[in-house]
Amino acid sequence: MPPTAPPKKVPNLEQRTREHLFPNEVAAMISAAKQIGRHGHRNSTLILLAYRHGLRVSELVTLRWEQIDFSGGTIYINRRKHGVSSTHPLRGLELRALRQLQREYPDSAYLFVSERGAAISTATARGIIAQSGIEAGLSLSVHPHMLRHACGFYLASKGFDTRAIQAYLGHKNIQNTVRYTELSPGRFKDFWND
Repeated sequence: MPPTAPPKKVPNLEQRTREHLFPNEVAAMISAAKQIGRHGHRNSTLILLAYRHGLRVSELVTLRWEQIDFSGGTIYINRRKHGVSSTHPLRGLELRALRQLQREYPDSAYLFVSERGAAISTATARGIIAQSGIEAGLSLSVHPHMLRHACGFYLASKGFDTRAIQAYLGHKNIQNTVRYTELSPGRFKDFWND
């Protein structure tokens, strides 16, 4: 019997109309994640950090406590895929969530741990994010990279400089960042003055 080819990947545009989330959708996911299972706080913090720092799923699951500086209020982001690593500020909401997470899982080197105390897998993180999207009642099927895109679009919509967004997301090539400013509604705000 001849080998069969794997099924063709369904293009993203056929699965969903956009590849990013709006801030209110992310907030709904964070709230929904708190209500799911025994690890609600861990799950909601995972979504919060992925969104606020534009993390890839592989960057998210490998976060370690040694990357957090509570006294300085910073997190060191170790970028993957040949990205540029950087240090980001942590805001009060994030610091409080991280302190609680550390109290809940005091014996782990990793921020996001499984029942056995090991770092959660990328598949687990994907499942948490997808389930949170469902529980939040979103019409889109959500995947982790949508949180990274949501971060870029949020920063662009607030008018931040493209080079600053590039550095924040760790893009080596600015062309990867320009997509966020191209879709920002702010660049059209003065087109109609009613």
